[in-house]
Formats: sequence, C-alpha cells, structure tokens
Amino acid sequence: MSDGSAPARPGRRAVLGGLLGAGTLALTGCSTARPDARVREWNLFGGGDGARLQQIHQEYVRQHPDVRFEAHTLAWGPPFYTKLAMSAAGGRAPEVATLHLSRLKGFSPTTMLDPIPVDLLNEAGISESDFLPEIWQKCHVDGVLYAVPLDQHPFVLYYNTDICEKAGLLAPDGRIKPVTGVPAFLDMLKAVKETTGKFAASIETTNPWRMWWTLYGQLEGKFFDESGQRLVLDDDKALEALTLMAKLAADGLTPRSSNYAALVAQFSNGEAGLSFNGEWEVTTYQTAKMPFSMAPFPVLYDVPKYAGDAHTFVLPHQANRNRADTKATVEYIAWMLKNSTEWAVGGHIPAYQPVVKSKEYLSLKPQAEYRSVAPDVLFDPDAWFSGSGAQLQNEAGAAFSGVFSGQATPKAALAQFKAATQKLLDTPSPV
Repeated sequence: MSDGSAPARPGRRAVLGGLLGAGTLALTGCSTARPDARVREWNLFGGGDGARLQQIHQEYVRQHPDVRFEAHTLAWGPPFYTKLAMSAAGGRAPEVATLHLSRLKGFSPTTMLDPIPVDLLNEAGISESDFLPEIWQKCHVDGVLYAVPLDQHPFVLYYNTDICEKAGLLAPDGRIKPVTGVPAFLDMLKAVKETTGKFAASIETTNPWRMWWTLYGQLEGKFFDESGQRLVLDDDKALEALTLMAKLAADGLTPRSSNYAALVAQFSNGEAGLSFNGEWEVTTYQTAKMPFSMAPFPVLYDVPKYAGDAHTFVLPHQANRNRADTKATVEYIAWMLKNSTEWAVGGHIPAYQPVVKSKEYLSLKPQAEYRSVAPDVLFDPDAWFSGSGAQLQNEAGAAFSGVFSGQATPKAALAQFKAATQKLLDTPSPV
C-alpha cells in the first residue's frame, strides 16, 4: 500500500498489471438510465492494496449504478504526484484523488486543490466528530478543509510468535510483553537473536527514515521552526537516535545492509524474529501462513510517537467543477469511509472512528492490535520536499544507511543529512 520511502519496492509499489491492465479500471453500473454524475478517481495503490481497492470499488459500483465511475492506478511516488500536479495546474484533473497527508501543504493546496465542500460532506453523513482531532486539523490549510482522511499507517512492531515464545517474550495471553526504554528494548532484541541464531529484527537499513524519525520524535526533537523556513534540528537528540541505530547493527541485532525486499524476506523466513516496518505487510505474512502478530513499536524515550502517514481523499483543482459530479464524489468519499473495514484488513488503521469502534474491525487480528497509536502518529515535517516518497526521505536514506553499514559515523551522517536538507530548504518549491 502506501507509505514509506523507497521507490524500489516492486511487489507493493508496482502498478497493477494483470488486474488493472494499463492502470485504469472503468466500472459502470447496470442501470439502463443515463448516468447523471461522473466520478473519476486517481490512486497510487499497487500490489495487495490495489487488488483490495478494486474489490471495494466493484461493490461501490454495484450499489451506485447511476454513477459513471472510473478508477485509475498510477505508479507510486513521484510519478503519481507529478501527473496529479500537472492535471490540477491545467484545471483538467479527475474528480477525486489519493494524497498522502504528509504531502498536503507541500502540494500547494490553495492552487492545486479545491476545498472539500463541508456542507456536502455533512449531507453525506460525515462530520468532524467522526475523526481524531489531530488528523482532522492536519487536513486543514489556513482554516480550510482540503482533505478527508481514509486511514493512518504507522511504524509498528511485527513479531514471530513461535520465536518470541521460545525467547520468553510472550505474556500468558500470547501477546508480546511490552517493553519501555532502551535497556529493556536491547534485552528483548538480544533474546530474539539468541533464539534465531542470526538477527533479532529486520529493518530497511538502506532507508531507515521511519526508524530514525520515530526515535527522534520520541525524544521530542524539533525539525523546522514555526515559520517552517529554518532548520532547527536538535543535534544531541538526532545523534542519540542515530547512535542507537548504529549499535543495533554493530551488535548484530539487525543486518548491516538490507533493502525493503530483504526486510520482508528476513522476517518471512525466520532469520529475524522481529520486524520494524509500516503495517501494510500484514497480508504478505498472512498469505505466507507464518506465525506472527503485531504490536505498537516500543516507546524507547520520552513520549509515544510513531512515524507514519495517512491516505486522504482530495479534490484536485478543476477549472469548471460540476456540482452534480462533486456531490457524487463527496458521496463516494463518505461511502468509502463507512465501508473501510475491508480496507483495514490490509493493515491500515481506519480514520473514520465509527469503523474503528465497530465489532467487525475490533475482531481483526492482528490489525486491531496497534490501533492505540493512532493519536500519536508522527507525520513528516511540512515542506514541499517532504512526505511519503519525497526527496527528504531519500536524503535520509543516503545519509543514514551508512550508520548501519558502518561506513559513516552518526556525526558524519547527521552532517550530510543537515546539509542536504538545507539545500532543499533553499530551493524554491516547483509548484
């Protein structure tokens, strides 16, 4: 599905080939009456998420035969955002699109997006009270609502239940015992390593942005000042996080070099009893029929914070937005929210709270096991070069991967990252 950094994730990021052909799914209802509304939807969901979205869309179309509905899946990351920006700049955009919430402010919403009509949203049965305050406020720019959140996808802990049981880490209820603080965390990892004989945890060392951002957030480190124009990284806190990451590799608790595909494989084949990643691989491990569960990533420092993002619905700018199409589009958004339990099967925490509190969602295991972290999801810093798949994460990967490989000290890695970030900060936004 969707979050994260590296573009080289073919299994999950690829545009759906067999299912969606060229990336377009045209679905029409069976009504003989002339459809009176058109909804064209653009998304970036490949792999399992794309297949699941197609199934959800088929049900939507079945229930809405009077809507001309088209779903278009584009390549994840920069290709998607570039094409979306071009279509919005020309006023010829689709009615609705997916946007990572971390990229909202950097997408120049006041020119590239049309505001969400709150009156139509309310008419469709969706209101502010249906969402957590933290995420709802982040969907606003200058007091105007520009996005409606579908989900949240945080950095979590996966654990192999067989390995962790042998390591003595499971509570009587079968869940992993929560640990707090660095010493307890390291003890947990050492116990797992002794059990596997190889690694304690799999992690994407080639781009460990989410790991570092989680640790730095738990240390309550700041990134930009209030203006968003000046870098105010706390060197001591940044180095503390990087030093811990270096120790994990130096002690053999994690691999020194591991890309995303290796991260998944090492956990799947039992080389690692734990895995630190976004929650979207749940279907992969369930399909492999391996014994695993999931939990919030441990709180190692001062506060609970977990790197993550949210998929939202936005209305890309149209030169002449049609009221009937917009009403149908908002009703589509409302329907997707109310029917997001199936979306949650893929691992994402629903943003729509009535679904989060439903028996159907709460019965999902292990998907409901980490829902408590939703209020504490830590979004990327607000900047045009930040957010899922954006350049800031790439610069973090280039700098911080050396901390795991041993080719760079934490100080050298931080200096490289700060210099790269300042260069981006000094570059005007292209949109």
